[in-house]
Amino acid sequence: QSQRRGSPRADMVPEIAAAVGFVSSLLRTRGCVSEQQLEVFSGALRDALEERYKHHWFPEKPFKGSGYRCIRINHKMDPIISKAASQIGLSLAQLYQLLPSELTLWVDPYEVSYRIGEDGSICVLYEATGTKPVSSYEMLTCKNQLMFGRTSPSKNYIMTVSS
Repeated sequence: QSQRRGSPRADMVPEIAAAVGFVSSLLRTRGCVSEQQLEVFSGALRDALEERYKHHWFPEKPFKGSGYRCIRINHKMDPIISKAASQIGLSLAQLYQLLPSELTLWVDPYEVSYRIGEDGSICVLYEATGTKPVSSYEMLTCKNQLMFGRTSPSKNYIMTVSS
């Protein structure tokens, strides 16, 4: 049985889409990047992540390779993000202005989550149980969950609000 049938493994698609959508939304919120640029950026980032993860994706052991799949900005830009951003002419200096200075994005089989800041809460962007995705309400970001009046965070994550 072939792992690839002319396209990336299907079980990787929703996780990569969640990660790409999240980073693109961070760029979109600042209003400095056009929708056309966002489409190019999103495509470049999706392709780069598919290529990077294709031999490091283990649905049977979701946390195996997690460190390798982690996208990280820690006062140093993740090379995958900077490469995708270069496709639309964004410089490193512009990226540092548009994105959080500390961001960790974990892209694992069945779950995509992020943390902004070193001491920030972990928020789940995408979660699937087996092959059944959770409802769209459960895929909301922590900020949106607060705006929608959700009183308790999902799982045992602690949400903090800083100004």
